[in-house]
Amino acid sequence: MAARIDLTLDCADARLLAAFWKTALGYVDEPPPAPFATRAEWIAHYDPEDDGGEEDGAWLCDPDGGGPRLSILKVPEPKTAKNRLHLDIRVRVPGGPEERWAAIRAEAWRLVEAGGRVLTEVDGHHVVMADPEGNEFCVAAG
Repeated sequence: MAARIDLTLDCADARLLAAFWKTALGYVDEPPPAPFATRAEWIAHYDPEDDGGEEDGAWLCDPDGGGPRLSILKVPEPKTAKNRLHLDIRVRVPGGPEERWAAIRAEAWRLVEAGGRVLTEVDGHHVVMADPEGNEFCVAAG
């Protein structure tokens, strides 16, 4: 049986990054684990000194349960280098190369409108992008 994974992004602004990644992935806020009614209760259970501020983290999940969960956690230090791991967002499009490239570029521009930015276009194949805090990811055909 394969291991399940969660992904964690460190950030300066968890709310900003959560909004972007919900738009990018179609994810939703993950409910707190049972028996906790809120994330603040859950955090306080493990660290009574932590006030459980919602601005310090966000927990997202695939509403269909297929993709990995995404934790977005506020950290004090800034991002200083290129990611060693990045996400690839796959666009499913039937058709030939022109249709796929048009769909990839359309998705990239949708994510620019959500706060991302294009770093590089590899014509006909993929677009390298950055989220609002500079974390790199790619948009490619699925």
